[in-house]
Parts: sequence; structure tokens; C-alpha cells
Amino acid sequence: MGRVPKLTRADAVSAVRNPLAFIAARWTPRPETVRRAALAALVMAVVLVVTGGAVRLTSSGLGCPTWPKCTDDSLAATSAMGFHGAIEFGNRMLTYVLCAAVGWAIVAARSQKPRRRSLTRLGWAQFWVVMSNAVIGGVVVLVGLNPYTVAVHFMATTALITVAVLMWQRAKEGDAAPRPLVGASVVQLVWFLVAATVLLILVGTVVTGAGPHAGDSSDVPRMPVNWETVAKLHAVLAWVVVTLTFALWFVLKAVDAPQGPLRRTRDLFVVLLLQGVLGYVQYFTKLPEFLVGLHMLGSALIWIAVLRVLLSLRERPATEPAQPPERSAEAALSKA
Repeated sequence: MGRVPKLTRADAVSAVRNPLAFIAARWTPRPETVRRAALAALVMAVVLVVTGGAVRLTSSGLGCPTWPKCTDDSLAATSAMGFHGAIEFGNRMLTYVLCAAVGWAIVAARSQKPRRRSLTRLGWAQFWVVMSNAVIGGVVVLVGLNPYTVAVHFMATTALITVAVLMWQRAKEGDAAPRPLVGASVVQLVWFLVAATVLLILVGTVVTGAGPHAGDSSDVPRMPVNWETVAKLHAVLAWVVVTLTFALWFVLKAVDAPQGPLRRTRDLFVVLLLQGVLGYVQYFTKLPEFLVGLHMLGSALIWIAVLRVLLSLRERPATEPAQPPERSAEAALSKA
């Protein structure tokens, strides 16, 4: 086993001043390592959606009644706070795990050679979204689970998933300019699909904000709308998204699109069907907590699938293709 190089005083100062540059100068991760780090951050973002749903569905939203401490006198949950305190405090602690995953993605992206600034920026964007959402989560507790703040909290997590998917995708690509794989009309159809999905998720937050699961056993205010009416609107929007996805698949087949967009569209269609069945079952069974939790997971998976469809419409090679020699000769003659 080789000797570990001695850390000089200059090295120590450099590590303190700029730890990322210090690590990057001494470590070059494999491309697979960077991709796995980006995927880990995405997985943790989805886990945060699931655990946040568990907090709400177990009525543990005010298990820790204040923020940033769990109580006025304790940073952590106490035994006297019971099950609800443990659930809420556990969800808060998960934020640190998420920060660790995002930090690992940032370090891996910063250390990659050659340096890819766009990838590092996406990692830092995740970090700041996590920090912002932590503050929003604190506001949610301090205002007694106001349903509008809860909706903002969920949408901020959706924004985190968006950036995480972008980083994961970019980690698998090069830095050349993107090249479209389909025509402009297909891209436009996919953007309609993205917009409809965003609207679907937004209306879903209204269903949650008006529905029976307030997140706490006390009298928590709900959004002043009939949740069953909004749920029916949510179902209509879901059918719109399914129809757009089905139409996209036929269009891609008609234009003989590459297999990448076709596979991503097929995956989205399968997730949508499973989510639709789950949605109808939970509606007709009066919203049992376990099924609602699965539906929240399905919402995150649908959004990821939609983003992957959008990102599959173009490719980014590792480097720009070299210009053919005859073209180069023609260009030289034209300049002469």
C-alpha cells in the first residue's frame, strides 16, 4: 500500500479556502460515478415527497410544533411527543440526507475532467432549492399547516425534482450544442403535454388542500372549495394528459422517430395508466391514507417521465463532429 502524501500547511489553507477546488485537483471521478451521484440526488428528492406525504397522512404535520427547533426547548423530538413527533422530526432529518446526496453530486460534477460548469451549476441549483424549501417547510409549521403554504412546499419539491432530472440527464450527455431528433411540430406537442402535466399537478395540490387529510388531528383550515368537484377536474386533466401522450406516441411512430423518444413516451403512458387506476380506486374508497401516499409517489414519477420525454427529443454528443475534409477544402478555397 502506497504512502499517503503529507498534507502541507499550504494544502490545508487551500482546502479551507476552496474545498471543492482542493478535492477536484486530487480526484477525477469516472463518468459513471458522476451519473450515479446525480441519480442519488434525484432518488432522495422523490423519497422526500414520499416522507412528506407520510407526515401529512399520519397527521404528524405539527408533531414538531415549531421551527427550526422541534420544541421551544429541544432541537429534537422528545419521547413525550410520541409517534407524531418522531415522524415529523424524522422527515426534517431526511433533509440532511438529501443535502448530503446533493453535496456529493456537486463534488462529483466539480471534480470531473474536463470541468463541466453547466453540470456543477445544476448541482448548486439543487442545493439552493433544498435550502429554500426547508425555509418554506418551516413557514408551513409556523402558520399551522396553512393549505396554500403546503401547496407551495410541494411545488418547491417538484422544482427540485425538475433540476435533479436535468442534472442526471446532462451527466449522461456531452457538452456539444443540442441536436433535435424530431421536427418542430412534435416538440410543440410535447410542450403542450408538459404544460398540461403542470396544470394537473397544480390542481392536485388544490385537491389535497381542500380534502380531508389536513396533516394534523386538530382543526386545520382547508381551501374553501369542494374537494370532490376539484377531484373531478383533476381527473379530466389526467385524461387530457393521457390523450396527449397517446397522440404523441402515434405521431412519433408516423414520423419514424428514433427509439429513444418512443421508449420514453411508452414509459410515461404506462405510469399514467397505473396512476389513473390508483386515483380512481382511492376516490371510490374515500381516500385511504396508504393509497394517497402511493398517489403522491405516482405524481413525482409522472413528472419525471414527462421530463424524460422532453429531454429525449434532442441529443448532445460529447464533442462537435469533425468537419469532413472536402468541406474544409471547399471552405478554404472560398476564402482564398
